[in-house]
Amino acid sequence: MFDYLIVGAGFAGSVLAERLATRSNKKVLIVDKRSHIAGNAYDHYNEEGILVHKYGPHIFHTNSKDVFEYLSNFTDWRPYEHRVLASVDGQLVPMPINLDTINKLYGLSLNSFEVEQFLESLAEQVPVIKTSEDVVVSKVGRELYEKFFRNYTRKQWGMDPSELDKSVTSRVPTRTNRDDRYFTDTYQAMPLHGYTRMFERMLDHPNIKVMLNTDYHDIVDFIPFKEMIFTGPVDEYFDFKYGKLPYRSLEFKHETLNQENYLAAPVVNYPNDNLYTRITEFKALTGQKHPKTSIVYEYPKAEGDPYYPVPRLENAELYNKYKKLADETPNVHFVGRLATYKYYNMDQVVAQALTLYKKLTEKPEEAQKVAKPTIIGSASIMEKLVPRDPAKE
Repeated sequence: MFDYLIVGAGFAGSVLAERLATRSNKKVLIVDKRSHIAGNAYDHYNEEGILVHKYGPHIFHTNSKDVFEYLSNFTDWRPYEHRVLASVDGQLVPMPINLDTINKLYGLSLNSFEVEQFLESLAEQVPVIKTSEDVVVSKVGRELYEKFFRNYTRKQWGMDPSELDKSVTSRVPTRTNRDDRYFTDTYQAMPLHGYTRMFERMLDHPNIKVMLNTDYHDIVDFIPFKEMIFTGPVDEYFDFKYGKLPYRSLEFKHETLNQENYLAAPVVNYPNDNLYTRITEFKALTGQKHPKTSIVYEYPKAEGDPYYPVPRLENAELYNKYKKLADETPNVHFVGRLATYKYYNMDQVVAQALTLYKKLTEKPEEAQKVAKPTIIGSASIMEKLVPRDPAKE
């Protein structure tokens, strides 16, 4: 009998598995459809021996000391401050927009005070900011909106910024100084030996069993457990009762090049040219030394693995119907990006998982009920229930 069945071996599921196993001595089964742990943060060494992120770049940053210290139990860190360039008007300029961006783009030599006035002269008055377009034009005006944001957003989301909630572009700041860091969080670093290694250490406990290449539907009626933690798409859990929640997906094209370096920055955005939105060079993230380099192109698309919840009012209303069902479902806890239909950074997912752990451990044991039959499954299923051996994967 497992205390918890956890669906999904990404950040939310793995953090909860680790806490429940090590701090509460709970027996945990964690299952994932994919052939690996670590969710979208999964990284691996490619055929040339270069460490790459299979699902695009994952840059860790947080202002939470608690989150950073928690993850530090499972990894050492490589200090890393992320920098991005954007290809605009035939030039590579810093993104987010800062003082150097404006000076280079317009051939000016403004100082911080002057560039603030320059941006104010471009900004449009928007009485009520509702959409992503409103956010940008109210800060930097329509010309910079067209150069940096509109087409990038169209590619990324498949719709115009005027159709999207203000949260999409509110995430990107505008600066009047020369700070060219993409993030300004207190803690910015990359796991020294990669994300997958960090997850392996997180799940390395005798109370945790891992089943990969496994759809939880295939085992849920055969393997006994008391409670479930679900990190997958909430609409899928309820068999799309109210219809599908819209997501944007991504297609990744990985290439290894016979040269030591390729990009002028770890990531270069392409808001107006090409079908892809950006290119990432992994060695710039990891600090790995190698005579070759590996890059990835990102192509947004409508269908595929769900990556980004589409932030529109009607989608939020649809999610709230599923949330009501989730809140009324006993002994099932929904956590993470897909289960709560919200775009979270990695640190936010960790924080959410730690908060749920605290809530679960405050719950009286006698209130916990067996959610599924205690029927033992077939031999073929039970044979898969062994501690994961990373060396054999």
